[in-house]
Amino acid sequence: MSTAKKLNLVGVDDYLAGELISPIKHEYLGGFVYAMAGARNMHNVIATNTLISLHRLQGKPCRPFNSDTKIRIQLPNQTRFYYPDASVICRLNPPTDSYQDEPVVIFEVLSQRTHRLDEGEKKDAYLTIPSLKVYVLIEQESAAVVAFRRKEKDFEREVYLGMDAVLPLAEIGIDLPLAEIYEGIELVPEPEEDPASS
Repeated sequence: MSTAKKLNLVGVDDYLAGELISPIKHEYLGGFVYAMAGARNMHNVIATNTLISLHRLQGKPCRPFNSDTKIRIQLPNQTRFYYPDASVICRLNPPTDSYQDEPVVIFEVLSQRTHRLDEGEKKDAYLTIPSLKVYVLIEQESAAVVAFRRKEKDFEREVYLGMDAVLPLAEIGIDLPLAEIYEGIELVPEPEEDPASS
């Protein structure tokens, strides 16, 4: 007989019900629930600027969503829910749902704490979503955006540098100038994380 402890995994329905009443957001990975850490002001300003720039979608069929909107990812062996910093959805879930299934563009603002996660685990999961056309990573320390854009068979990595650069998003019929994404931001290195506080 095994002495290993049986894990009490959280079901999807219980997770979704809990998120509706929770004062903090949690991400969900195949039954495991992880509380999300807060973000610095610079991260929040960049995420808000990005959402404001998406006003160009007014009158178009696609809609921007903020970081309170979960994205459901159905992998072959598990379901995941992540909260991206912003997303664009062209085919919406029913209004009674608390998540979206078919993002066309997903934006994540990178930080020292989330860099590895956003460029690794999350990217790998997001890129499995059939509707996703572009996954956008926005740096905090410099005016730099990396876009993973769907081509015929795979995603290609594109880099946009400097305040004069423009991120083309033909997939949703708009362009995003980096000057707008970084408006009001003083680009300085993020303070080093204290390993003892992690």
